Amino acid sequence: MKVHFTLKYVRAIQATGKKFWLTDESCANLRLLVGATGTKSWFVSFWKDGKKQSHKLGSADVLVVVEAQAMARDFLARLARGEELDKKPKKNLQIGEFLEKYYGPWVVENRKTGEESMDIFRSTFRFLFERSIEELDMDALEKWRLKRQEKGIKAATINRKIAILRSALNWGVKRRLIESNPLNRLERLKEYDSEEKTRYLTLDEKTRLLAAMDEREARIRAERDSHNQWLLERGKEPLSSLNGGFADYLKPLVIMAMNTGIRQGSLFDLKWKDIDLGAKAITLQPAINKPTKAQSFPINQTVFDTLTTWRQQSADVSPEALVFPSPKKKGARLVNTKRSWESVLKAAQIENFRWHDLRHEFASKLVMQGVDLNVVRELLGHADMKMTLRYAHLAPESKLRAVELLDDGK
Repeated sequence: MKVHFTLKYVRAIQATGKKFWLTDESCANLRLLVGATGTKSWFVSFWKDGKKQSHKLGSADVLVVVEAQAMARDFLARLARGEELDKKPKKNLQIGEFLEKYYGPWVVENRKTGEESMDIFRSTFRFLFERSIEELDMDALEKWRLKRQEKGIKAATINRKIAILRSALNWGVKRRLIESNPLNRLERLKEYDSEEKTRYLTLDEKTRLLAAMDEREARIRAERDSHNQWLLERGKEPLSSLNGGFADYLKPLVIMAMNTGIRQGSLFDLKWKDIDLGAKAITLQPAINKPTKAQSFPINQTVFDTLTTWRQQSADVSPEALVFPSPKKKGARLVNTKRSWESVLKAAQIENFRWHDLRHEFASKLVMQGVDLNVVRELLGHADMKMTLRYAHLAPESKLRAVELLDDGK
């Protein structure tokens, strides 16, 4: 019997005293076995050696419909590629070995944020590396989360890092490297902190931040000049001079974020083909922007001048080249700016300010200048007004001007 599987439908299925099969309308190879006592298990059917066979994906109590559909399609794709499908999950596979040997190479090759994910595993979850996946202790993770919260780490940040590890383990389950994902039993923390006050820079903080970036640029240039003098004294070829442009990627990135509100990941993904200096516009492509279609945003003179200077000193400005490539590997995507960004904040004596707050800085200052909230919404790329309304309290003068319009009717 073919049915349209939904979470509500699957949960409502009752036992009949006899086992029976149901087939998914949208994924014909996905089948649900309902046992005589009401147990529910997902299977994917396939043909092999001229015989129709079934492969168990897992319990419907653990896998929701979309997960089962994705696993069925993944299984069939691997079958078509001729991969070994009958292998049994590895016993006592350590988390570190799984991440470094199996998941790491795949995620770095297939996901733009792969390097970033591996950095998070190594820096955040190193204490789990020598444990087997079967021994992954939920109590230990609960204590770890509690300690992070006590240090002031936000629930949203903790949830994001747990989600990255959970995703990696789900990948292992799909490929039969591990039996099940114990993290699926760990509930998300409630993100009350997401409702906290929007953080933006005071005028004094902004002045100190810009000064700290200039000081950093001057220091890097001086170090380059000193090193080049050392090379020349020894008859060696000097490195290119840093005079006349930016010392490195950090200052132009900060200027871009502060004046466009573009998310850090989207800035890392920008290619020169996405920038039209003639039209003073930037286009965020669907692959790197949250909405499902490309969006074009205007740039001000500050961003125009910054990009013009940066383009002049960039080694590769071909259409497909990244605007801000990694300085460590030619043509590779920049992974993060954590170390350099935190050093600048420390020098500027600015506390409790994340890179993402540059986006809030952009939006907040527009609202405080009287820009209409709907225009701010469009500039931020928000699909609806809900997210943009967090800045509404910053426009008291706009509200005053609105009610003053009634004075004309006296």
